[in-house]
Amino acid sequence: MRFRAEQHLRRQLDFQRIRAEGRRHDCGAFTLWHVARPANEAGVARVGVVASRAAVGDAVRRNRAKRRLREMFRRHQLLAPPGHDLLLVARAALNRLETAELAEKFAGVCRKIFPPAAPPSSP
Repeated sequence: MRFRAEQHLRRQLDFQRIRAEGRRHDCGAFTLWHVARPANEAGVARVGVVASRAAVGDAVRRNRAKRRLREMFRRHQLLAPPGHDLLLVARAALNRLETAELAEKFAGVCRKIFPPAAPPSSP
């Protein structure tokens, strides 16, 4: 699936709202914050990616970390339910992990946070 423009978080207010109201989950190589949007703003899941110089390193390492996090979200975006905002904060260990291991960490935390809906039972 594509990573569409409406899935990008860009406004500083959105980032601040996620950190103020959201829940935080430590995934080792990255931190995932999430918050549900109000019902009148529901839509596709959106994501913002942050990589600080202090945590990740120089510009090359920060850009690589952000690219890897965006790609991880793109591949597994169906694990995040519509109407949620996610914030992925990179750490130094992110660039040392294999892509498959990184994807498994993301998928595992998403399954934990957003358990799949149970199918309706038949009478």
